[in-house]
Amino acid sequence: MKLREIAEALDCRLVGDPDTEIARVWPIESAGSGDLSFVANPRYARYLESCAASALIVADDQVDVSVPTLRTSDPYLAFGRAVRLFYTPPPRVAGVHPSAVIAASAVVGRGASIAAHACIGEEVRIGADATIGPCAAIYHGTVIGDRFTAHANTTVREWVTIGDDVTLHPGAVIGADGFGYVPEPSGRLEKLIQAGTVILGDEVEVGTNSTIDRATVGETRIGKGVKIDNLVQIGHGCEIGEYTVIAAQTGLAGSTKIGSWVQMGGQSGTAGHNTVGDLSRVAGRAGVTGDVEPGSVVGGFPAVPVQQWRRAAVLTTRLGELFRRVRRLESRLEEGARS
Repeated sequence: MKLREIAEALDCRLVGDPDTEIARVWPIESAGSGDLSFVANPRYARYLESCAASALIVADDQVDVSVPTLRTSDPYLAFGRAVRLFYTPPPRVAGVHPSAVIAASAVVGRGASIAAHACIGEEVRIGADATIGPCAAIYHGTVIGDRFTAHANTTVREWVTIGDDVTLHPGAVIGADGFGYVPEPSGRLEKLIQAGTVILGDEVEVGTNSTIDRATVGETRIGKGVKIDNLVQIGHGCEIGEYTVIAAQTGLAGSTKIGSWVQMGGQSGTAGHNTVGDLSRVAGRAGVTGDVEPGSVVGGFPAVPVQQWRRAAVLTTRLGELFRRVRRLESRLEEGARS
């Protein structure tokens, strides 16, 4: 593909030879002739002088380099769109595999592709152009919108509601029982029936082996455009606002309320019944034990404003030095007292 064609498709400003041939998008560290690479993070700028790529996607204000460039205000977004230009997805064939099991009362929209050993339960409703992967299971009474994708071994439990353009990656489980038990006087734990449901809004994406539990009563609700990474646990009764992003190994205890446009770093977590306000950011491995005001940036455990956390982290590295200084001062005081 000619570089000028890519520039037009990505709406980038082209500097250099428009007839440069590009065959693929490749990381800057190992790119070579025919490759298009990018610099979105300043830490990769050190590769610019030695880069052998045929062209680069860079920021508008990037200094001139020796190869043609596509310049844009958001290089990472342009890179993502460039990858799409060169990516060929596996063929999608509409139809139902002979080994799939579809209940008589289920209704599946036109253009569906249902793979081997998929199972669709009674009274399920699925919109048009669904793609159901091998061994996926959709339980009784679930309602799903158009262009749904459920990869291999996904599970959607009973009475769940899912919007349009939702993707579940392999092993994701939607609507499993929430973790609810009440201790009896005898010490036995009595299970609370998880009678609620899960609602996923349009354009939600759930990563591999992530779980979203159904509410005990009421709803666990995931807003439009939410993106959930791999190995994430969403407890029963949680609410997540629109376009929030949750990174891998994060855990939300029951009844947590996360606002819209929130970013949660990997291995972060919340205690139950807390609220994280709109536009907040929670650093990786942070533990939220109380409410977070809208627009906050927090880190550490327990999570505090990120600048306070960073200062504390620096001081922690100096504890050995501070301890030795205190011991020396104590020794001097003891010597002075004896003399």
